[in-house]
Amino acid sequence: MNRQGAVGALLDVYEQAILDFKKVIEDIPDTILTRIVDPETTDKNCKSIQSILSHMVNSGYGYAIYIHNLKGHNMERPDKVFHISIKEYLEDFNKLIVYTENVFKDIEDSELEQLYESKKIVTSWKQLYDIEQLMEHAIVHILRHQRQIEKLKRNLLQ
Repeated sequence: MNRQGAVGALLDVYEQAILDFKKVIEDIPDTILTRIVDPETTDKNCKSIQSILSHMVNSGYGYAIYIHNLKGHNMERPDKVFHISIKEYLEDFNKLIVYTENVFKDIEDSELEQLYESKKIVTSWKQLYDIEQLMEHAIVHILRHQRQIEKLKRNLLQ
């Protein structure tokens, strides 16, 4: 894709984070997707690789929908889906890239940074973000879970 400007740069970095993440998960055997990898955690999104991946896809759509709704739309985040194969998650991440790119077709570079709270997004966790900050959060969200899964793989696939 020939993306331009600040919006293009954000989308390029977001897409690269997802592509790098996909390389980390592509060799995970389907047989360990549902295995409880952190029995101590109270975070239901981090009990298994399956729950982490479903959380990540769902969050990715959530970020895009927050941005989409900032333009006056009233979309709701889709329900979380739990797959039994890595292939299905890889497809989900591809669809997420396309969906996010489509949301950004209506976003201008000048809309990315907002100083006034009235033009920012209030998330479900009560954080206030402009579009750029939310996308930066989305990118770091991928990186954090990539780190988490890399550690899990070292322990599970030894």
